[in-house]
Amino acid sequence: MLQRSLYGEEHEIFRQSVRRFMEEEIAPRHEAWEDQGYVDRDAWAKAGELGFLCATMPEAYGGADADRRYSAILMEEQARIGATGPGFSLHSDIVAPYINRYGSEDQKREWLPKMASGEAIGAIAMTEPGTGSDLQGVKTSAVKDGNELVINGSKTFITNGWNADVVVVVTKTDPSAGAKGTSLVLVEAGREGFTKGRRLKKLGMKAQDTSELFFDNVRVPMTNMLGEEGQGFIYLMQELAWERLQVAITAITAAEAAIEQTVAYTKERKAFGRSIADFQNTRFKLAELTTQTQIGRVFVDKCIELVCEGKLDAETGAMAKYWCSDLQCKVIDECLQLHGGYGYMWEYPIARAYADARVQRIYAGTNEIMKEIIGRSL
Repeated sequence: MLQRSLYGEEHEIFRQSVRRFMEEEIAPRHEAWEDQGYVDRDAWAKAGELGFLCATMPEAYGGADADRRYSAILMEEQARIGATGPGFSLHSDIVAPYINRYGSEDQKREWLPKMASGEAIGAIAMTEPGTGSDLQGVKTSAVKDGNELVINGSKTFITNGWNADVVVVVTKTDPSAGAKGTSLVLVEAGREGFTKGRRLKKLGMKAQDTSELFFDNVRVPMTNMLGEEGQGFIYLMQELAWERLQVAITAITAAEAAIEQTVAYTKERKAFGRSIADFQNTRFKLAELTTQTQIGRVFVDKCIELVCEGKLDAETGAMAKYWCSDLQCKVIDECLQLHGGYGYMWEYPIARAYADARVQRIYAGTNEIMKEIIGRSL
């Protein structure tokens, strides 16, 4: 296997701390969280206490001003143990950057320290029942009324939605202006008319509190506008390459973990008087999967370098997301097959990984949309 050159000694020291936290604080409780449908808030507080939330945010707002390699390590270590419940990366590396990059000083001081400590949990509400990947088709409205915005509409499939204390809501402030009428608005939990629907029951990621959100004449002050009015679509486009790379980072790590588990299983499991690993088909399958995953790893590491340099473009982010999530599903399917009947049993990690992987080809923009983005650039 190629030696990774992306990380330095200080990164690997950080990785050991993160790995210990994931193995001791997250892994033992994850099955219980799957049963209840959400991650307990004390796990968020513990992550914040250890500096594992909003690490890339400025020190002035509770972060560590770290580069995104540290974010990648957090994602890798969480994916390595198959812990799909904690929505730490969306909170720290999608929601917080929107507030830090586009928010007012008051907004940043109000929310970022609380998000870094785990006191407040963040979410972003893009998807609507009728829009899916089409962000220009958003119907949720934010209409000016004096010094306030009145928000009406609904969102669905919102990660961290049930636990959220603050939500970046994608709205239309000028429905007649198309994409140019899109604005981002901060909505705090507890606002009159803002309600959280049921926690959605999903094929996988059962510990992740994915929910519906409803806005019925929700009034917020104009100061809750995030950035400039009408610039929301542009803001979303500027951040989506990094969001899509996050999918690729977790996809490759999950594929690597599945291969590692399958190698161990096939060496122990016997059929016809010898271990499954001794059959040529098994060795060839694992050789193929390992090679393909190694190729994906090299590409993802290069993309992480680019994002740290501010050079990751939308097309490359789309390539990483689509290729790696497709590969993840393929690798885990093949690994489950090598587990035989036990691979279909929920208590085996490979079964959970199989269920959890499928959504990776859908969220952050479907892989068909990723191909469209790539194709348009040619």
